[in-house]
Amino acid sequence: MTMTPIHMHANGFGAAASGLVIAVHTGSMYLPSPLAGRLVDRFGATAMSVATAGTLLAAGVVAALAPGHSFPLITLALVLLGLGWSFGLVTGTAIVTNSTPLATRAKTQGLVAVAIAGAFGGLASGILVASYPILAVLSGILASVAAPAAIVAARKSSAPALGSAG
Repeated sequence: MTMTPIHMHANGFGAAASGLVIAVHTGSMYLPSPLAGRLVDRFGATAMSVATAGTLLAAGVVAALAPGHSFPLITLALVLLGLGWSFGLVTGTAIVTNSTPLATRAKTQGLVAVAIAGAFGGLASGILVASYPILAVLSGILASVAAPAAIVAARKSSAPALGSAG
């Protein structure tokens, strides 16, 4: 998101156009949160992890392939990114909440948020400012790894423990 205004300015767009794209993107991050919660409740965190990964992968593909002068495609990429972020935040929070004992839940959620947003996000954003298409492709690759990782984690957590009766 933070590179979008720079990318758009480099392709001839003004502040009003990039401001509109960022506003729509921000809305797509927060407005779908209640829907994301209902989807997690209905279909489960594993299915929503796959949906999250697919949405983020689509955002990366659209952003990487969108011509720099295509306002509709840049907007679509950022809407998909916001929607994927919303799905991922709600799904990830549900996973942490459901897999953490009540006594340590708040501390664990705080540590996860700081680790992902602060440490990883800050480091990655500093490294990836070189190219908008490269950022989009790398983000898409990361998203495509997230779905299989979520499925493996779900299978491990539902597998019976070794040596247990049953």
